[in-house]
Amino acid sequence: MIRLKKICFTLFVCAFAHTAAFSQAKDRENLGNFDKRFYHFGFLLSANQSSFYVDYKPDFTFGDSLLSIENVPQAGFNLALLASANPVKNVNIRFVPGLSFQDRGLNYTFIEDGETKSYLKRTESVWLQFPLLLKLRTNRVGNFAAYALAGSTYGIDMQSQKDVNENVAGKIIIKLQKTDITLDAGGGFDFFLPYFKFGLEMKTCFGMKDILIHEVNQFADPISKLRSRTFVFSLTFEG
Repeated sequence: MIRLKKICFTLFVCAFAHTAAFSQAKDRENLGNFDKRFYHFGFLLSANQSSFYVDYKPDFTFGDSLLSIENVPQAGFNLALLASANPVKNVNIRFVPGLSFQDRGLNYTFIEDGETKSYLKRTESVWLQFPLLLKLRTNRVGNFAAYALAGSTYGIDMQSQKDVNENVAGKIIIKLQKTDITLDAGGGFDFFLPYFKFGLEMKTCFGMKDILIHEVNQFADPISKLRSRTFVFSLTFEG
């Protein structure tokens, strides 16, 4: 996750470095009528890094047999469409339905028969997501603008394992609820090119509900609540 954030930060720094060049381009402003449209469309290509917020039960160690539970973030990607309504200058209401391929992991360390043993439990999900976001943008400086985002996402896991029979699967799995609701916050930069608007965007999504299915086993028992956490870096294309 740290590596992905470093890459995103580098891209954002490069965007700032080009601001001066865009500010000198007012006499050749691209897409001059873009902001006068009441609505427009586009799509997003994104990389994500997913993990959990873990709340433990008061005695989650089971008499010291469980030593630790380590969050192991995993990488994934998103594909989404974008519909934007522009009721007021520099204020957009964005609906961004799409698919998010997410992979998360929890690494459990136990003492068994005097030996330390670790078990990595991964959860793979394909979320059908329906984000509704408010975008607040600065005025254009030539062909450049910055913006902030806030909103919420409702998601349905199309690959939920909530009904998997573990006797058939042959192993204990971490089962997650089929739906989730997140609060989203982030920001980015818009670049007005000759034929379309290109953007760099970073967003963090915080899960609001407990998505763990609480079963009686050594992996689910130590956890009081399990909430999702996702960092998303997107390339946006709007026309």
